Amino acid sequence: MRRRVVLSTIIVLPMLLLAAGCTAAPPKKSASPTPTEPAYVSTYEAPAATEIAPLRGTTVPAGSLAHPSLAAKIDNHEEARPQYGLDRTDIVFEELVEGGLTRYAAVWQSDVPDEIGPVRSIRPMDPDIISPFGGIIAYSGGQQIFVDMMMATPVKNLVFDYDTSGIFYRNDVHDAPHNVILRAKDVVGQSAALAAPQQQWAYSTDIATSTAALDGAPTGNIAVSFSPERYPNYTWDEATKVWLRNQEGSPDLDANGKQLQATNVITMRVDIDGTYGEVPKTVLTGSGAATVSTGGKTVNATWSKADAGSPIRFVDGNGVVVRLAPGNTWIELVPNGTGSVTLQ
Repeated sequence: MRRRVVLSTIIVLPMLLLAAGCTAAPPKKSASPTPTEPAYVSTYEAPAATEIAPLRGTTVPAGSLAHPSLAAKIDNHEEARPQYGLDRTDIVFEELVEGGLTRYAAVWQSDVPDEIGPVRSIRPMDPDIISPFGGIIAYSGGQQIFVDMMMATPVKNLVFDYDTSGIFYRNDVHDAPHNVILRAKDVVGQSAALAAPQQQWAYSTDIATSTAALDGAPTGNIAVSFSPERYPNYTWDEATKVWLRNQEGSPDLDANGKQLQATNVITMRVDIDGTYGEVPKTVLTGSGAATVSTGGKTVNATWSKADAGSPIRFVDGNGVVVRLAPGNTWIELVPNGTGSVTLQ
């Protein structure tokens, strides 16, 4: 009897242990949730769109030059100096007029001043100079035959003699006829519907990669002679990387007292047409010799122009298109025979 009890105990005990082993463990305390990190936000900003200024070759914000060019006949008589706005031109052509004097056909587009002048009359070569730019031409008048020639171009003509809007006025700084001033910025603003000019020439990315700087001969001075009355010259300034302009041996200053300067200086040897008597006409269709000076160096070139509406083309001795440096350009239209160009 006693033996049975012990046996029952032995049997029951494993069963109790087995039941205890099947009991579920208490739940573990969950960990605190990990904070969610904010999504990555890029701070990169795409660069603003750019384009090339058609008459300077500089890089500008896209759409910032969606307006026409403004050309004007600017007086270069001693009594007209100093002129207004020449320091902000894109391109200036210096041309021979009667009496051995010169006059400018100046063009603005990338930087239009409030006022420019003194404005003078039109000449027979100006339609050939200005037509490729389109846009606007301003002048004070001229012989009717020359006015008619300019009016026949696709360029918008603004003539002081015909003005009733007040865009021209006479100032009291100079004596007449050397005192006609044009409200240039107003004129361009009123002509926004006109197209911007086409790019005229090829440009490098900087001075060092321009054709003259790469292939030209070192030049410190460019001396030009139109006549005994007009002989401008340009000296290379290494510190500022520009050509400084002088006239008849003195610094050529603008109305603010700053010496005029150029990134590129081009000389073109041209014939003179005597059809109009004492009024010389520079012949700009055809071709001729040229020099292109940039970065303190000069390369010989050939210029050509197919017709009045075509831009002037410049190629080097191998027939490769000349690349100017980004910046402003002065072009000297030097007569064959009576004029001269000396490089030193």
